[in-house]
Amino acid sequence: MFRMVLKAFGGLLIAFGIMWALQGLGLLNWPAGSFMLASSEWALYGALTAVGGALVMWGASRLGQRPR
Repeated sequence: MFRMVLKAFGGLLIAFGIMWALQGLGLLNWPAGSFMLASSEWALYGALTAVGGALVMWGASRLGQRPR
């Protein structure tokens, strides 16, 4: 159960990170009045968030496994 929650949380982090990165790069102009549009700062935040989500998912998949 805990692994499933962590994987869902990691997936959300990846999704939000990609969205923030695309907004920061100016590739996703939604919502139109967002302060995040075409801001390299938010592109970096998004990339870091997506990487963090991938790490959470990787860690969740390793939980409960026996070490080799």
